[in-house]
Amino acid sequence: MVAPLMGGSATLLFFLVIVSSSALQPVSEGSAATLPAAGASSPGGVQINSNSVLVALLDSHYTALAELVEKALLLPSLEAAVARHNITIFAPRNEALERDLDPDFKNFLLEPRNLRSLQTLLLFHVLPLRITASDVWPRSTHHPTLAGYRIHLADGHKVGLAAVVTPDAVVRPDGVIHGIERLLVPRSVQEDFNRRRSLAAISAVLPTGAPEVDPRTHRLKKPAPPVPPGAPPVLPIYDALAPGPSLAPAPAPGPGSGKHWFDGESQVKDFIQTLLLYGGYNEFADILVNLTSLATEMGRLVSEGYVLTVLAPSDDAMSRLTADQLSEPGAPEAIMYYHLIPEYQTEESMYNAVRRFGKVRYDTLRLPHKVVAREADGSVKFGTGEGSAYLFDPDIYTDGRICVQGIDAVLFPSDEEAPTVPVSPAARKAEIAQVKSKAKLKAKLRRGKLLEIGCNLLDALGQRSRFSTCQ
Repeated sequence: MVAPLMGGSATLLFFLVIVSSSALQPVSEGSAATLPAAGASSPGGVQINSNSVLVALLDSHYTALAELVEKALLLPSLEAAVARHNITIFAPRNEALERDLDPDFKNFLLEPRNLRSLQTLLLFHVLPLRITASDVWPRSTHHPTLAGYRIHLADGHKVGLAAVVTPDAVVRPDGVIHGIERLLVPRSVQEDFNRRRSLAAISAVLPTGAPEVDPRTHRLKKPAPPVPPGAPPVLPIYDALAPGPSLAPAPAPGPGSGKHWFDGESQVKDFIQTLLLYGGYNEFADILVNLTSLATEMGRLVSEGYVLTVLAPSDDAMSRLTADQLSEPGAPEAIMYYHLIPEYQTEESMYNAVRRFGKVRYDTLRLPHKVVAREADGSVKFGTGEGSAYLFDPDIYTDGRICVQGIDAVLFPSDEEAPTVPVSPAARKAEIAQVKSKAKLKAKLRRGKLLEIGCNLLDALGQRSRFSTCQ
């Protein structure tokens, strides 16, 4: 019995020695190289299995998407996401990224400065959860993506605006890949692309302090100081006008520059509607809207920050216009331009001005003509001679940008007054006599108050007859 026991003990001891020597032996280079065969190490220290969905994506036929993922440097982020939870990748077809994609948009994504937009676009195709076609497909729900935005999944295997053409194209334990027909573009990436493509973003930036050239005079000019929103525009209103009669043949920068601080179009529509509802100015409104494009032009000017005062002739005044005055090319525009003052003047401000200064010349949009205003019969009278008009309907419309004053006649510049009817010799003599009487009256009024007081004093002293000026 002892001999068999000794034989068994020797065999057990020999086996333990062999196991211990194999455990203490260092690992060879060949065996160390075979260890990562079952997994790969990421830069962050996360172990990714060779059966991972990311490895399958890089080896799949979605080569265009895989190249973009590598160029966007997203592998570490995706590996970290896979280590935390399963993911679902919606992979566009290669044709959607190569032939169907806008070349400008593709160049935009591949620019180094747009790396953030490319990363957002790619992560928009990855969901941090597992959705397979074999399971119940979500019905009209929004799911978050790794880009931070939510994407809409609908019935019929729809992802946003794209259809799933190859469901469950790649299925792995840590995720699944579905093939879709087109690229999904989040709104932030599309807006960034539109901003870069706009003329304001791609235009050349003039160095600070570089000389600027005036496009109208071709001379150097000093840059205008920045204009705060809502402030009056720096450009004169005559340069901001579109081409018209008696104006420069080329349009100057102004309307259409993009700096619309006010809704001028709505304000002009409001004032024209006010004229129609007020009554008595339908002909003037009809010329502004139908016969000319002045309503649109006025809206652009007000949108740029300019203010206007409109001298609106009544319907009775417009009916006195002859066919010859309106038939010439550009005649309606010329008449309307002469009734637009590039200032904001109410009836009170105009009356105070003529009371203080006697006669005021207002600029008009019909260069270089001015309209003359003076006080008459407690009101404001525009023009001279037979072509004058009274302000009889004050402040029809006032909104801080447009002011409308009603007048009783159509105004013409002094060299283009309305033709007068021939006068008979007797009426002509009476008119001359009236002018002479007015001249005598003015001569008497020219004697000042001081002269009249002095003559009265001389009369009290009995010496008035010695002074001819007091006769």
